[in-house]
Amino acid sequence: MQRAYIPGIIAMAAIVVASNILVQFLLLDGLLTWGAFTYPLAFLVNDIMNRVYGVGPARKVVFAGFLTGVVCSLIGTQIMLQGDGFTYAAVPLRVAVASGTAFLIAQLADITVFNSLRGGRWWRAPLASTLVGSALDTTLFFTIAFSASVTVFGADADAAISWAWEPVPFMLSGPMAPLWVTLAFADWLVKLSLALIALIPFKVIVARLTAQAA
Repeated sequence: MQRAYIPGIIAMAAIVVASNILVQFLLLDGLLTWGAFTYPLAFLVNDIMNRVYGVGPARKVVFAGFLTGVVCSLIGTQIMLQGDGFTYAAVPLRVAVASGTAFLIAQLADITVFNSLRGGRWWRAPLASTLVGSALDTTLFFTIAFSASVTVFGADADAAISWAWEPVPFMLSGPMAPLWVTLAFADWLVKLSLALIALIPFKVIVARLTAQAA
């Protein structure tokens, strides 16, 4: 492995670890967690690696992030918390499976979309790939982790996340919908906003790395 790839791998692993920690801290009446603001940076790292070094190195960084996430999830499933007279895992089984599945599929999709648009204007590939990847990530994660229609995990696993089925006003003021639908939409709005903001550091970092490699 070339040394040039190591900063990308470290950055991806750090983002995954930070997001797994910050997801425990809520804000805006529980609509979001602080992890929602760090996790989308994984798409930025992925796109920078893809632009500067190509598809192969970008995939290596993604798999490094995936393995880091698996380790974090395994640790989280073994940490037991107490609240309201119950003992429960910090990371429920469905959330652990959803996290790894969504990350891997969404990040690999990001690479595919980015590569197909590589020859266009500089902002086109990172913006389109991040929008597609983040939408896929949000859909997969929240559906696998919380949807009542997914029943393959068993009654115990479903019970651990059943709080997300509670009907609440959509985005706190709209029609009634399961809580997890509002959480998913709020999460996607953050990813959408950060996809636009991330274009600035993308351009700056790519320019610097390209100049260093020249």
